[in-house]
Amino acid sequence: MKEFVKLNTKNGIGTIEFFHPQSNSLPGNILAELSATITKAGIDDNIKVIVLKSAGERAFCAGASFDELVAIDSPENGKKFFSGFANVINAARKCPKFIIGRVQGKAVGGGVGMASATDYCFATKFAAVKLSELAIGIGPFVVGPAVEHKVGTSAFSALTINATKWFDASWAREKGLYIEVFETTQEMDTEIEKLASTLSESNPEAMKGLKKVMWEGTDHWDTLLMERAASSGKLVLSNFTKNAIEKFKAK
Repeated sequence: MKEFVKLNTKNGIGTIEFFHPQSNSLPGNILAELSATITKAGIDDNIKVIVLKSAGERAFCAGASFDELVAIDSPENGKKFFSGFANVINAARKCPKFIIGRVQGKAVGGGVGMASATDYCFATKFAAVKLSELAIGIGPFVVGPAVEHKVGTSAFSALTINATKWFDASWAREKGLYIEVFETTQEMDTEIEKLASTLSESNPEAMKGLKKVMWEGTDHWDTLLMERAASSGKLVLSNFTKNAIEKFKAK
């Protein structure tokens, strides 16, 4: 299958689905399409609630594309790449509609950031999480504010420092990243459908107001995340990081 981002609307529910053949990794074009699609769904009067999901059975999202990370050759290009994650997170938090996350499998780096940027996140027991950035010589600078906003400083610190450890779905639920964890994808999808259907019939203005409350204090992220993208863009140019990425790719 070829990579894609698509939006389907039915009964007031807008479902945004993305796919990349490399475990749903996030190259720049997919990030750009995701942020644009979230913004588009947010202003569509036919959509009352959004479901964000990835295709496939196994990985929810493998995070940044290693191929693109290795190809970065200047601070400017580095900032441009990492700003893609900033744009997705900012699009999600500023979207006037609730976004329901559907995490069917493992989430790494930017995938954890994406799950954190949703407003109510469902997962299966296979949806372990890892912030692997430090292990390749950078850090989760861009996604960090969204993750910390969701799980708190202590849990974010644990994910950041222990960058090679998979934290299981139960841990992620205890920390608030996931609201509910299910044994199977089918059970999860049933509950997502129930909640999305209920929200599609709820007061749009009330939901819009509640979302503002939930993301209060994050208005500075438009600037902050771009500053973080610039920092990451410089770090990725180091020999340490390039060698670490090549080792990861060779595994």
